[in-house]
Amino acid sequence: MAEFESIEQVIVPRLRDIGDFSVMRVLPSAQRRLVGPFVFLDQFGPVTLPAGKGMDVRPHPHIGLSTVTYLLKGSIVHRDSLGYEQSIEPGDVNWMTAGRGIVHSERSDGETRKHPQDLYGLQSWVALPKEFEETDPAFIHYSGGDLPEGSEDGQHLKVLAGSIAGLHSPVATHSELFYGDVTLQAGARFRLETAYEERAAYLIEGVVEIDGQAFEPGRLLAFGKNAEIVLKAVTPVRLVVLGGAPMDGPRHIYWNFVSSRQDRIEQAKADWQRDQFGVRIPGETEFIPLPQ
Repeated sequence: MAEFESIEQVIVPRLRDIGDFSVMRVLPSAQRRLVGPFVFLDQFGPVTLPAGKGMDVRPHPHIGLSTVTYLLKGSIVHRDSLGYEQSIEPGDVNWMTAGRGIVHSERSDGETRKHPQDLYGLQSWVALPKEFEETDPAFIHYSGGDLPEGSEDGQHLKVLAGSIAGLHSPVATHSELFYGDVTLQAGARFRLETAYEERAAYLIEGVVEIDGQAFEPGRLLAFGKNAEIVLKAVTPVRLVVLGGAPMDGPRHIYWNFVSSRQDRIEQAKADWQRDQFGVRIPGETEFIPLPQ
């Protein structure tokens, strides 16, 4: 238990180099593997890429999870083995369910590369319940304008998935979860309801206070079950809240693969390494090799 009973863990992200810039890897960590079904969380940026550069995440595979991409600045083009090609803009949600297997890439488009571009956002993975781990792959894009928002007393809430404070997102999920984008003016407060057993907040910008203790940005605060959580903004703040029901057992993670079964991970590794994964992205020939 952490120093404060309401907070179980304070997790500091690790920096990971992905080429032209670094990401802050929040989950999984040595301290905590999951918050509800959220098994992975990265913050990328804020970074300004010079003209001629862009994001280039080459085709790579996934199984057993849904990827959730949420941008604060910039734009990314998603392409996948189902044939979808979709530009994601700030405020949108891309929800890709890998199920038994999907391949996708994430790149900057040609027009964007002609000028310096700001890139800033979050990508998370939601582990699928055992009964849906081998479901058909799927992709759905949700425009930011279709996601519910509400403002009150210096706080603004946008619900990306699930239900928070009486607002219900249209995003289809395979498990009980919540994911929300919260901005607070200095002095404003946000009360995190206790409807979900596992809850956390990731601080993107600004300083918050909980139980008289201040926390800087770049921290994941994992909260105790049923603890009364009120986040007070010391400065203007942006954060996300996330969590849900506990998973139906532990999850194995290797590279981009998530499964309740280690043998399924080994099969996915072998299939990708031997070029037997079974799906490709139309028009793309590059790929990221299986890491050794």
